[in-house]
Amino acid sequence: MKILFYNHTGQISGAERVLLAILSGGDRRRFIPAVLCPANGPLMNRVGELGVRTIAIDTLAARFTLRVDRLANYAASFVRLIRAARVAVINEAPDIIHANSIRAGLVMSVATIRLDVPVVWHVHDLLPRHPLSTAIRLFAATSRRNRIVAVSRAVANRFQGQLTHRFRGRVETIYNAVDIERFYPDPQSRKEIRRALGIDAAKVIGIVGQLTPRKGQLELIEAFAETSREFPDTVLLIVGEPIFNRDAEYAKSLADAAKASGVADRVLFLGQREDTPAIMRALDLLVVNSSTEPFGLTVIEAMASGVPVLATAVDGIKEIVRHGETGWLVKARNHDSLVKGMLTLLRDQSLRDQLGGQGRREAIARFSIKRFVGEVEQLYDVAQIGNLRTEPQVKNLRYKSRPRANKTELNSTAE
Repeated sequence: MKILFYNHTGQISGAERVLLAILSGGDRRRFIPAVLCPANGPLMNRVGELGVRTIAIDTLAARFTLRVDRLANYAASFVRLIRAARVAVINEAPDIIHANSIRAGLVMSVATIRLDVPVVWHVHDLLPRHPLSTAIRLFAATSRRNRIVAVSRAVANRFQGQLTHRFRGRVETIYNAVDIERFYPDPQSRKEIRRALGIDAAKVIGIVGQLTPRKGQLELIEAFAETSREFPDTVLLIVGEPIFNRDAEYAKSLADAAKASGVADRVLFLGQREDTPAIMRALDLLVVNSSTEPFGLTVIEAMASGVPVLATAVDGIKEIVRHGETGWLVKARNHDSLVKGMLTLLRDQSLRDQLGGQGRREAIARFSIKRFVGEVEQLYDVAQIGNLRTEPQVKNLRYKSRPRANKTELNSTAE
């Protein structure tokens, strides 16, 4: 079965890490993958390293906004990408398309009109409360070719909104996975990474993820400054970088906040790291201070590493963490709750050990790569069978009415 994956950006964030997990763990004897994505970013190279064929396409420039001028530009970008995507689909003739975001799902569902190929929308984000969201729901529900896989029940519920009846049987929740062979406890590695980072502190706290306001790095710095009064021999690692231009100013404000709070010498900005498993092992505590969080991939990575997790009780995180058992939950956007939670865990080594140990057992039991890839591949089977039942076509005839695009045409539209 040929699977064409489409990712609308060439950068690597949480959704792209999930895509790479599918590609690396998939059964190549049954499923033949190819990835359509922009070349301007690290994703294409990472996919190529896995031995998966890649096809270049422009980056989709589209975001949710209420500004009419920007909406017009975004609409133009959609039209260009839809045309290029259709050319690629005709050339590839896949059995299934795996669109790795809401935007990717929109592009591919339009690009494949009358091509009768199932489109799996892999929804990693909470659909914004925006006037366009209802239109997106209605469009996704229109064709029986579309199947929705959400990374959490919170994401699935938000995507369906009040249209649950229209999506009946076509929305499934598949929790993300963590690679247990990469994320695991290792005391020796813990010492080595601390030494490499020049850390000589009693306790190390970390936050990992894109630098953006919804991740709450600024509020964590403020809380860290307060907890440091009781635990001065503590370091805060901030791992990640701003992905979008508007977040560059936010990233600068984090350094300013650390200086203003008097903890600049104990806050290390590590930027984007390729050695996240080692960074996790260096921590005594991972903090996830998000105001919204569709799933929380770093949560299960820390759990697998045996690192206790303190996280806000929002969205998908509440489906992963059981308070006091596999992690510690606090109220979102609440300074006092965050400080109290940090102090509780910093004071109690046995509690941290308990949460870390149980968290690892939970990660192995619920969030393995084998379980995740197996559920995704089962979804492909169901999607193909469902499409044949509702829109019966002979696979070999599916693309005959449309001539195969030549290489010149493909390059002019997709690169």
